Amino acid sequence: MPRTTLTDTTAILCLSHRRFDDERGRPHQLMARAGRVRRVLFVEEPVFEDGTAARLELSPRAGQLTVATPHLPSGLALNALSAKLRELLDELLLGVDDFVAWYDSPLPLRFTRHLRPRAVVYDCLDYLAPQGSASLGQKQLEGELFGRADVVFTSGQSLYEDRRTRHDQVHPFPTSADIPHFTRARLGPPEPADLAALPRPRLGFVGVVDSRFDAALVAAVAAARPAWQLVFVGPVAHPAPPQGPNLHYLGAKPYAELPAYLGHWDLAIQPLARRETTRCAEPLPTPAYLAAGLRVVATPLKDVVRPYADQGLVAVADRPDAFVAAVEQALADRYGHSRWLKRADQHLALAGWDDTLARMWRHVERAAERRAARRLVQAVAPRTRSGPGQPSVFL
Repeated sequence: MPRTTLTDTTAILCLSHRRFDDERGRPHQLMARAGRVRRVLFVEEPVFEDGTAARLELSPRAGQLTVATPHLPSGLALNALSAKLRELLDELLLGVDDFVAWYDSPLPLRFTRHLRPRAVVYDCLDYLAPQGSASLGQKQLEGELFGRADVVFTSGQSLYEDRRTRHDQVHPFPTSADIPHFTRARLGPPEPADLAALPRPRLGFVGVVDSRFDAALVAAVAAARPAWQLVFVGPVAHPAPPQGPNLHYLGAKPYAELPAYLGHWDLAIQPLARRETTRCAEPLPTPAYLAAGLRVVATPLKDVVRPYADQGLVAVADRPDAFVAAVEQALADRYGHSRWLKRADQHLALAGWDDTLARMWRHVERAAERRAARRLVQAVAPRTRSGPGQPSVFL
């Protein structure tokens, strides 16, 4: 008879479309914490190499977590690629029969349909736009994953509203932040050398400067207030980011160094354009800025408005004049900052990754119980069919 509850010996097989070593990412933060109390096998997307034989590189990490990186020869057709990945996965799972399958992308379904986990989790992180960014095949795979999943999480309110009608167990879990890590910004860390020469006030942003970036808004704000220094930490992938004497692109920085940058800013900004590609975007999660003690002015993306703007923790504006006014008000509100910080800390007390994972896992346990109950009914039903004229006990 199948067990109906998960135990500390139940492993997690995380099938990720991301790299574990991206410390900023939600999969890393969740699975690193899960690995403290149970075995976690984190399967990354493959690395392709010319002339290599298919192999699985295993890298033990802290706790009970192992990162598994498939290395595959370049040029494999899709069917051959899926077959190789299935072989490697089966080798990894030898002796592992008590596990939860945790997907953050539908793509790994191509080589995992044969698995029999205790529960299937889909942590939905991406919005598949109607055109362009997602292929029809990926959308079909996601539809199949919804059919297989026992519970679905979304990384924000927008994704929840987009997906909630596709499954009866969809739960929004806004992307959190490593609160202790970013709280170090409040402790006066040494000022980074590439920041020290810039006058104040400094308005900072962490994330990729790409097509989601509202370049026109940034240019207008910089021109309207030339004394403000707008500082961008992250790679620049925008074809033509705005330029000016008070616009500073410092490039990507190690995750460990981010609190030092946030600790020497006066305000955080999130100037993202409102379009399909940004409806679920948060380059650095808002809780990271709050943990650093920074007020935030952002464009009114749904996942910023709810819950942060609704709770008065973030100011939102989409026109240059309104954005400038919101920044000025936040910079001038010295006396109200302590009250704002108290409310921010009250929110953060329930917004850290540890709390997020704990609440997610309670849903996973209930999902495993439902799956076990269904299997029990399926196993018993053929042996208890009623005779002619007798009603079934399962009707």
